[in-house]
Amino acid sequence: MSNLNPRTLLFFRVLFIVSAVWNFAGALPGLTDAVGMFEREFGRQLSDPVMIAVYRGAWGTAFLYGFGFLMVAANPIKHTGIVLMGGAGKALFALNLFFMHMNGWTSDFAIVVILGDVVFVACFIAYFAILKRAGHSLF
Repeated sequence: MSNLNPRTLLFFRVLFIVSAVWNFAGALPGLTDAVGMFEREFGRQLSDPVMIAVYRGAWGTAFLYGFGFLMVAANPIKHTGIVLMGGAGKALFALNLFFMHMNGWTSDFAIVVILGDVVFVACFIAYFAILKRAGHSLF
């Protein structure tokens, strides 16, 4: 499959399984109880049916990213595009949520989400660096 150390491949597989679980852990409550999840994250009620649908849709995207990360876990060398897309999504979401938190628009629960996504983005950057160093094409 590659010239990567088997332990490195195992690390990548575990990383992307954990990434998928992280996404599913947020997405499932966001999909099944969007109003409750919004209240936990932002400390206020969500009652507008259009905004509930938009918020639920955002969690639907996170849910799909979870399946993408499972694909990457199956073949970490092949699916770099999924990691780029998912990592960019995590980075942009964390930045936006950080901005909202700094403006007092979120609850402290948002800090957990921000820090988790920052850790994953850092791991994804390391993933790309390791692949590049091993001579793999990144895209």
